[in-house]
Amino acid sequence: MAVRVVLPAAPALGHPEQEVLARLWKRRQTETGWAYLVGLPSYRDLEDGRVEAAEYRVWVRAPDHVRPVDGVDYDHVPTEPLPPAPPTSTVGEVLGERRPSGWVLAKVREGQGPARSVLHAPDCEKAPEGAPLLDVQRALDVAENPGTQLYTLCGCAQELTPLLNGFDHITGS
Repeated sequence: MAVRVVLPAAPALGHPEQEVLARLWKRRQTETGWAYLVGLPSYRDLEDGRVEAAEYRVWVRAPDHVRPVDGVDYDHVPTEPLPPAPPTSTVGEVLGERRPSGWVLAKVREGQGPARSVLHAPDCEKAPEGAPLLDVQRALDVAENPGTQLYTLCGCAQELTPLLNGFDHITGS
């Protein structure tokens, strides 16, 4: 099938933009648009010194460098659509986005009950802003202090309690 290929202009050399007829071999959808494999008429030198007609194949971007020819039906051109995005994992769909790693410690003023500090997940609305993130070992050290409470609404208690007490109490074994 014929298409018009726009050749690059070279104004410094006095060459305006030109169009030539080429053969359309294939089209491929990419992340940035469509690319067309076209065969441009060319020549090739033979070993005996003669010259023969040839074809130069190249991928070009549409519509920047390729234009249709009026009256030509392109429905039968081999076409490679954009591959589908990789499926999200079932685990990712069920669990959703992961929260930031670590825990933060909130100091509680004296006189507000037995807890003197509370551990939170870093994205908890009750977590203090700008508090340093504690890794799992530091969070467990802090959690072992009897004056530290593990906040339940942000998941901190559910995450750290099995690490503190072992997993047997969860299953009832």
